[in-house]
Amino acid sequence: MNKREQLNQLREEASLGGGKERIESQHKKGKLTARERINLLLDQGSFEEVGAFVKHRSRDFGMEKQQFLGDGVVTGYGTVNGRLTYVFSQDFTVFGGSLSETHAEKIVKIMEMALKNGAPVIGLNDSGGARIQEGVVSLGGYADIFYRNVQSSGVIPQLSAIMGPCAGGAVYSPAMTDFILMVEKSSYMFVTGPNVVKTVTHEEVSSEELGGASVHSSKSGVSHFSCENEVEAINQVKALLSYMPQNCEEKAPRIAYEGGDESRPALNDIIPDNPNQPYDIRQVIDGIVDGDSFLEVHKNFAENIVVGFARLAGRSIGIVANQPAFLAGVLDIHSSTKAARFVRFCDCFNIPLLVLEDVPGFLPGTDQEWNAIITNGAKLLYAFSEATVPRITVITRKAYGGAYDVMNSKHIGADLNFAWPTAEIAVMGAKGAAEIIFKREIQAASNQEEALKEKEAEYGELFANPYRAAERGFVDEVIHPEETRHKLIRGFAMLENKVANMPRKKHGNIPL
Repeated sequence: MNKREQLNQLREEASLGGGKERIESQHKKGKLTARERINLLLDQGSFEEVGAFVKHRSRDFGMEKQQFLGDGVVTGYGTVNGRLTYVFSQDFTVFGGSLSETHAEKIVKIMEMALKNGAPVIGLNDSGGARIQEGVVSLGGYADIFYRNVQSSGVIPQLSAIMGPCAGGAVYSPAMTDFILMVEKSSYMFVTGPNVVKTVTHEEVSSEELGGASVHSSKSGVSHFSCENEVEAINQVKALLSYMPQNCEEKAPRIAYEGGDESRPALNDIIPDNPNQPYDIRQVIDGIVDGDSFLEVHKNFAENIVVGFARLAGRSIGIVANQPAFLAGVLDIHSSTKAARFVRFCDCFNIPLLVLEDVPGFLPGTDQEWNAIITNGAKLLYAFSEATVPRITVITRKAYGGAYDVMNSKHIGADLNFAWPTAEIAVMGAKGAAEIIFKREIQAASNQEEALKEKEAEYGELFANPYRAAERGFVDEVIHPEETRHKLIRGFAMLENKVANMPRKKHGNIPL
């Protein structure tokens, strides 16, 4: 065999992973192989593999007799829609995708290349965990990856698609990346599996119930997207990347846009006449952004706040919006942390922020207080206060109490604040305020119910509008809803070259 033939043979061997039988087994489970996933993710013919001939170094437990080229992970780089992207894809056909010393070294190499060259890194996770035969060497490999996750955080986008099992220490690398996507009924994440749970707590629970895609996308918030299948997950990764710059030094991406009539009269009819009647804030979002451009993040988690990416006149923006259709749009523990993380991501990568505000306050109750709504609510306040990207707020209806301050108010650094005529900016709702301010007058009245209504109307006349705030300059302009898109396009264009110099420091101490 000449050297050319030898190279071709090695390439073919590497492409087979754990062998044809194991590949077929993977297909029977309805799962793609590591290489098939990469081929779906990257532009056709763009993938360049790194480390295809790597083998593990273990000699214990007869491991020297079980050698596979690539050692359970395919690594390399290519392009997604023409943009450089680094990728690693764990191969379940080789030792269950378990992480060995060399497996970890391959991932670390790709992460370091991505960091040096300022391009996103995508992890396609499908691993049974640490390779037990290698002991602490495998654990050290995980720590090496974790360290690179932190070094890369805020410098380049990091996305994790969970395509199969992800358990034990393996979950912490995805947890430190920017977005996690899971596949329904075939992927799961947990620190301790069902068997350990049963032993320690005597709970009977399946892998799906403990850490499946639906659980983590709706209950824990660990996963940002729950996808029906692997193809959908990979397409979602590609869609996410289209809204992000390559690194923290670049501006948010833009696509060509031809301006026209930016008036949206349909927005005039969205806010109900009854201030206590809910409406779907997504209707407002759809009426403002470019057609079909809104990509919602964390859709099934903390539904009282809506976050996601969109385009406005071709410009990528991040949106944070209270959702009156769920819990009246109040801020609580989960919605605060959900929004805070999204705000910080957008600020890392120069993505302007649009805030749509309709918030009656923070959710009251012992459950919230005992589980630290104070600290968790402060996370969102902190995130907005430290953000230096262009920030615009539109108050559509209620802006009550401390929640008014937290939702990107002028006082914490918002650049432009608009309000619709339906906006109510006050310490609290008219009824509650009237009961406190006019307590004596109401008690002394012969008809207390009628007196309360009169005083409620009096307070509402004074404060249930945006004009007091506009007089003070806390609102820059009161606008008709139909004008919103036009005002935002001009506002973000004006703020395009914004520079904000923060005090010199190592880093802040966000209330975790």
